[in-house]
Amino acid sequence: MRLPITNYAPRELTFFTIILLGGALFAFSAGISWASIIFLSAFGFVLYFFRDPERGIMKNEARLLAPADGTVVEVTSVDEDRYLKDKATKVSIFMSIFDVHVNRIPCSGRVEFIDYQRGSFFDARTKDASLKNENNSIGLVADNGSRFLVKQIAGLVARRIVCPIGVGERLEQGQRFGMVKFGSRLELFIPKNTPVRIMVKEGQKVVAGLTVLAELI
Repeated sequence: MRLPITNYAPRELTFFTIILLGGALFAFSAGISWASIIFLSAFGFVLYFFRDPERGIMKNEARLLAPADGTVVEVTSVDEDRYLKDKATKVSIFMSIFDVHVNRIPCSGRVEFIDYQRGSFFDARTKDASLKNENNSIGLVADNGSRFLVKQIAGLVARRIVCPIGVGERLEQGQRFGMVKFGSRLELFIPKNTPVRIMVKEGQKVVAGLTVLAELI
């Protein structure tokens, strides 16, 4: 049975296990019980942060599923000039440190474009983060021929974007495709010429692979 911990953070998990469990053991052996409790609590939070629960994905190619857990902070029209090169509806999701940070693909299709850009580390809830922060864009051609862009954006604390997929790879709806560590933002860009009905609103909580962001009309 697979442990509900992500495979995307081996270095972080090894580091925190050595430091925090080692600290707890040292504090316990030194008779400082309160310190050992703090170390163990911190280790528990690390496991909680890097959790990756299994989910019963109900595949439906007439729907676009949320690529991340979190809160919808923006639904707006933009000019997307990196991949779609057209006007698009952007749905932005903010992931706090308490949300699951593993990302899932919104629809089945083939990866046609990947573009990583260095940048700043503004608070991921702000519009500046969308425009200026370190980010990674994934262009996806869905099975029905529609094109979508998914954008991973680093936040104020996050310093590492993980995306172990490549151009030409086929992904299934709801499949894991990476994560952004320690508070971040995910965005889905839907071309204006793709007829959809947006199913979420700003302030709404969403769950990756389960919440429907939009339905194709």
